[in-house]
Amino acid sequence: MNVAKTGPKSMNPRKQSALDRLIGVADSALRTLSTDAHRAARKSPAEDTPETELTADQRHHVAGLMRVNHCGEVCAQALYQGQALTARLPEVRGRMAEAAGEEIDHLVWCEQRLRQLGSRSSVLNPGFYALSFLLGAAAGLAGDRYSLGFVAATEERVVKHLQRHLQRLPAEDQRSRRIVQQMLEDEGRHGALAAAAGGREFPAPVKGIMDGVAKLMTETTYRI
Repeated sequence: MNVAKTGPKSMNPRKQSALDRLIGVADSALRTLSTDAHRAARKSPAEDTPETELTADQRHHVAGLMRVNHCGEVCAQALYQGQALTARLPEVRGRMAEAAGEEIDHLVWCEQRLRQLGSRSSVLNPGFYALSFLLGAAAGLAGDRYSLGFVAATEERVVKHLQRHLQRLPAEDQRSRRIVQQMLEDEGRHGALAAAAGGREFPAPVKGIMDGVAKLMTETTYRI
């Protein structure tokens, strides 16, 4: 996986102390919630795609979907940071750092697309970041198999969510579609790697709770 150049150096699991990791977490939170604080390691999949003219209603709808996707990437950063902070094995913390680096690309791409649409990210991002960080930290405390299993279960939900967005995006908006398609491929790979690394399969009731939290996030950030 690619690791963004601006990712916190303190994420190196073999060299950092607990204090280093805490500083890295704080730095990551500030960067994630700040505009233009990150730079993508890969160029946007939409960069070479010409803009198409959308109606006002279409632009409003697409902006809502991309705002949801952006908030999802904010939550992903928080989840990985929380898990990396509490994971026991250095190699698991390393996997979290690698995945978080690739997710930064998604975060930047969504920010760029929102600006192109004349819109903005959700004002609810700080709250969802905090909630996601706590969930990630709790999963890490439960054990590395649970932590990896949480990644796998989360990415399973994200993949389904992005597939629905591809169906809801206007066919003529190829810029947004290419971004979402690349995100879909990356997220699917993250989930598969976590499962292959020994992630524990979560029971259906737990996945149901995760679905409920995801629904709350998508319905609120689409509008706010």
